[in-house]
Amino acid sequence: MTEVVVSSKGYLKQEITAGPHVIIADEPADAGGSDAGPDPYSLLLAALGACTSMTLQMYARRKAWPLEQVVVKLRHSRIHAKDCDDCRTTQGRIDQIERRISLAGQLNDEQRARLLDIARHCPVHKTLTSEISIRDFLD
Repeated sequence: MTEVVVSSKGYLKQEITAGPHVIIADEPADAGGSDAGPDPYSLLLAALGACTSMTLQMYARRKAWPLEQVVVKLRHSRIHAKDCDDCRTTQGRIDQIERRISLAGQLNDEQRARLLDIARHCPVHKTLTSEISIRDFLD
């Protein structure tokens, strides 16, 4: 996997380099940024959305299903744990991501249901719903 390098380019503006690709991240103006790019949570949602769409397209192609387009809309919020029916955490607040998937193509109900199940198995979804270890080092 390509190493990702993030360098500050001002107060909150960040330059993200992944191989030959460069992306700008920033905070909106009302949060003190210059709004030169998506905020970090939007990039996180974009990673999940892109992975979801790619996974569904690869699966449908392998099955020779008539999937023409995938659109994934995502929202992030923080909710009270007590308001979450299927969460292990029962106190405090938790992060919640809503993912709406639209599928275009002549798919039957069984294929659509299977694709929804497959969406839950995209690698980024698995990462976000599993235990994550982040190891920090100073250079």
